[in-house]
Amino acid sequence: MALSTSADFVKWFRSAAPYIHAFGGRTFVIAFGGEVVADARFLALIHDLNLLASLGVRLVLVHGARPQIEARLKELKHRTRFVRGLRITDEVALSCAKDASGRMRIEIEALLSIALANSPMAGSDIRVASGNFVTAKPIGIVEGVDLVHTGEVRKIDVKGICDRLDHNELVLLSPLGYSPTGEIFNLALEDVAMSAAVALDLANGTIRDARVALGGVATKPWRSTAAERALIGKRATPATFRAAAEAALRGAVAHRDNAFKVELAKRTLVRALTEVSA
Repeated sequence: MALSTSADFVKWFRSAAPYIHAFGGRTFVIAFGGEVVADARFLALIHDLNLLASLGVRLVLVHGARPQIEARLKELKHRTRFVRGLRITDEVALSCAKDASGRMRIEIEALLSIALANSPMAGSDIRVASGNFVTAKPIGIVEGVDLVHTGEVRKIDVKGICDRLDHNELVLLSPLGYSPTGEIFNLALEDVAMSAAVALDLANGTIRDARVALGGVATKPWRSTAAERALIGKRATPATFRAAAEAALRGAVAHRDNAFKVELAKRTLVRALTEVSA
């Protein structure tokens, strides 16, 4: 947008001020697939991320790597199959996933380090933190097929991430997770990025009030009053949490390539409810 006069700038700045006040200090989780990184317009997204950071928005980035993994597998002439949208990650595919994620992380960190004069990144001072924030476990058998090294999120180190954000760092997460025994699992981008914001008012193990919101599942976050109704007045038990998850996703319509998101959202919500009630 061209701002030809100082009056234009003042008008634009005043219109943006409410958003600056509304989102300054908030945490945004931004997920993007490997297709976005490979696109020539990815640098424009980097500029936007820099703008958000300069306005005080705390950023957690989650990148995908599916096309990069596919390209590497093609080079090796190795084929893998998918079950419910999830790759069967054998030893070769896991090696490709590790290679792709490592390269992607380096490329993203390099772009976030740009600070050229007379550019949108001029004067930027973004520090990037990445590490073993994601604990994972194997998915195991799905429809009679062993997914091998394909995993799912067991736990996110929220405290560790918040510590980095408190030090004015940007957190970058890859679609890989680690088990307590040192195993590495290939994860779905959506599994790492998906979130469940949950608040429970508990009294002697009974849920008196509940607030549930899901993000990263559909095109925008939403509050699930159906899940809240399934929780209020019930005991805080795994069965109650599973019933709330079923209520939240009842009627959800999945498409061919994202059917796994429905079950993924249910597991995410159960995990969040379990953690907040502990």
